[in-house]
Amino acid sequence: MRTLRLVTTLAVAGLLAGGVALVAATPASAATAVFSVTNNWGNGYQGQVTVTNDTSAPITSWRVEFDLPSSSTVSQSWNAQQTTSGSHYTFANVSWNGTLAAGASTSFGFLVNGTGTPINCTVNGASCAGGPPPTTPPPTTPPPTTGTPVERHGQLRVCGTTMCDRSGARVQLRGISSMWLNWETAPYAENLSALRWMRDNWNLQVIRAAMGVEPAGAYLSDPNKARAQVETIINNAVTAGVYVIVDWHAHEAQNNQSQAVAFFGDLARRYGHLPNVIWEPYNEPLQVSWTNVIKPYHQAVVSAIRAADPDNIVVLGTPTWSQDVDVAAASPVTGTNLMYTLHFYSCTHGASLRAKGDAAIRAGLALFVTEWGASNADGGLDGRACLPEAQSWIDWMKANGISWTAWKLDVGTDTTNLLSPGAPVTGGWTNYLHGHAPFVVANMR
Repeated sequence: MRTLRLVTTLAVAGLLAGGVALVAATPASAATAVFSVTNNWGNGYQGQVTVTNDTSAPITSWRVEFDLPSSSTVSQSWNAQQTTSGSHYTFANVSWNGTLAAGASTSFGFLVNGTGTPINCTVNGASCAGGPPPTTPPPTTPPPTTGTPVERHGQLRVCGTTMCDRSGARVQLRGISSMWLNWETAPYAENLSALRWMRDNWNLQVIRAAMGVEPAGAYLSDPNKARAQVETIINNAVTAGVYVIVDWHAHEAQNNQSQAVAFFGDLARRYGHLPNVIWEPYNEPLQVSWTNVIKPYHQAVVSAIRAADPDNIVVLGTPTWSQDVDVAAASPVTGTNLMYTLHFYSCTHGASLRAKGDAAIRAGLALFVTEWGASNADGGLDGRACLPEAQSWIDWMKANGISWTAWKLDVGTDTTNLLSPGAPVTGGWTNYLHGHAPFVVANMR
């Protein structure tokens, strides 16, 4: 199946950062919109349309219309009301996505049998002119290509189903996760020299601080030690100019919600003003209810974060070891700059899990793969790597603009241990790569 992405924008006539002409929220003959195709057209393709309100006031309805060649038909659609007259197709809002606040977006999709491209496209009666432009239009002022990742991109935000930087350009962060900090064999993740070395030699842009919560020696039993480890990693990330994910690395976080609220509320007050920080309040929930257990937990922690930090991205764990992103998509958490966690291990997880990710994206969720390995789901106790399937995941994440951090920065025999015995704490690991590390490093670069 080839993927089409049709992007339409409702707005007062003007220009986006990428030079894209905007469309009035009510029909206007002089207003225009654009559509862009992100892949080749062919038999059996999927389309997705994102409608964004760039006005300063809510819109209460939207309507996208286009014609297809007579050889093509829409066989299925979702998240919109579809009506058909010959080869003319109209997609209008359904009840839950009809009103769009200023700056808000919604998406709908469709499956087409046949070949060809949309023609005579209109948005609320105004022409969709000019397509197709580049898939991701460059910002008016391109981001610098030198400097640290944070110098290049600055404050991050969620834009539709992807991540954008301060200039509005799409960003795909790539990096690594620490080991459970309470179980690491050496303080690799806490070493500033090592972090700079990974930035300069691996092109690392983000590091994940996986702070164990529940096991012996982790946060609940030694909070001062765990907090000190995390804060060292945050401060090093600020010095090195990379992004840092603060990960509450738990499987039953709902049982310790008050501790999580206090932890994230405190760190948000002290570090939430920095563009470097990304919050991850729940690593991998077990097979428990999203609506009754996990979502209320997230709402409580997000509220504590937002009381002090209104804009840094928060990545929300999902049921079944952060796999059921499609379940979360059916009832997302209310708020801004929220993303959802998807974890995979390529010897265990393949196309069926990517289909869950596709469903979540179609529903409008932004995903972040905060943990993955080219191994079995146990982290690779057997030492085996499944690189062809891992490459399928890498390609899928790149196509969808999904950022990632690979598991894990430590020494050991597991496939996912990135380092071999003798690796110095300070970096310089060219001759110490282990397991799936060469594959991870090649894809960071």
